[in-house]
Amino acid sequence: MSDIVVEKIVRPERTLSGSWLEVIASNLDHHRATFLWKCEGLSDAQLRQRPLESSALTLLGLMRHLQGVERAWFQRTLAGATPRFFPYRTYVNAAGDEWYDESDPTSARDVYEDYLTACAESRQVFAQATADPARIVPNPEFGDAAVRFVLQHVIEEYARHVGHADLLREAIDGSVGE
Repeated sequence: MSDIVVEKIVRPERTLSGSWLEVIASNLDHHRATFLWKCEGLSDAQLRQRPLESSALTLLGLMRHLQGVERAWFQRTLAGATPRFFPYRTYVNAAGDEWYDESDPTSARDVYEDYLTACAESRQVFAQATADPARIVPNPEFGDAAVRFVLQHVIEEYARHVGHADLLREAIDGSVGE
């Protein structure tokens, strides 16, 4: 069995025209695949590496965070459901915010499978949860917001964290790419 966690990733082409929701869904899938592309070919140990001295950030930590983004925003906020979060180890920082503990022993392969499951769950609720993009949903983080805002925020999360992943990957093994 290979110690590589994320095998070959093929990023989907983005929809450049069509309905707004088709374009958004396409961009979400492109960002999801781009994040995984940054993790492609790495072992559990490499995904856990903290290559930046001034940061505890790891690719595996980002993967844990992004499964939470998927479940919190799609299932809880848009679909009004109670998501099943994987029981990763967390801690509460001085400001009272809960964060994933980088010392969590869950294997990278299990985190990866959980991330893929979270993305599949999001795709399943997407059509119904986004049927009315102007619908207002409760949002304790920002205040009540339109579905459009939530979708844009998820893309914003991915864009930010794909940038982090790009820097981490380059620091781990020199791999660079868009």
